Amino acid sequence: MAEFFTEKRVVISPDTDHLADSVASRFLSRVYKRSETGETVHVSLTGGTMGTAVLRAAAARPKASKIDWSRVHFWWSDERFVAQDSDDRNEKQAREAFLDGLDIPAANIHAMASTDSGLDLDAAASAYADELAAFAPANRADSGPWPSFDICFLGVGPDGHIASLFPDRPEISLVDVSTVAVRDSPKPPPNRISVTRPVINSSQRVWMVLAGADKASALGLALAGASYLSVPAAGAKGRRRTVLFVDDAAAAQVPQELIDRDY
Repeated sequence: MAEFFTEKRVVISPDTDHLADSVASRFLSRVYKRSETGETVHVSLTGGTMGTAVLRAAAARPKASKIDWSRVHFWWSDERFVAQDSDDRNEKQAREAFLDGLDIPAANIHAMASTDSGLDLDAAASAYADELAAFAPANRADSGPWPSFDICFLGVGPDGHIASLFPDRPEISLVDVSTVAVRDSPKPPPNRISVTRPVINSSQRVWMVLAGADKASALGLALAGASYLSVPAAGAKGRRRTVLFVDDAAAAQVPQELIDRDY
């Protein structure tokens, strides 16, 4: 039997609707608690079906209107390098589902550049690295030039990829930069920008959200301690918490001792 590392917690919901609602509730509660202390809160968003569903569920909750969003900064773990108005952009999906309904300063939303920004792919990745560096805590010497996200949301692909860090590609091994330009992505569109693994792993909390039977194998491998080079999700770990929020269909290969059913 494979050895499973229990520092990762698995929270299972019965279906995708319950999953999105559960994560949204926890997200708002965490941000509310942190912002009430007067501290600045940094959150890294993800795209995809479940990432957007969580934001849509958060927008529908009354608690969203009780948060002082001026204390919250939103970032992205990756972005598709397409036109600003493309439906493929994670930013556009997040704005339509959640961000456009918030009373939040425009400067608190840190989007990656698009193809019509005047920057090429490499320059766009470099610009985001500069943006991250501008918010690096001056008093933290145990990490690189970027903020430590209070929550880093990640989706997980059937192949185990996170952000735009795909299996057995050089981007997953980078440790000396905060962002990377991704070309010839195995998943379209081909050009992307991604933060690197050190940025993800300096987050206080990494929350991976995944649903569907096609994710069961990737989830099982991530929990079994597979090499992050071949299963990038296995290498994602928050400083304080690493939680995988999944539905029943994705949980087929999860050992019972790791399960926390959210119903």
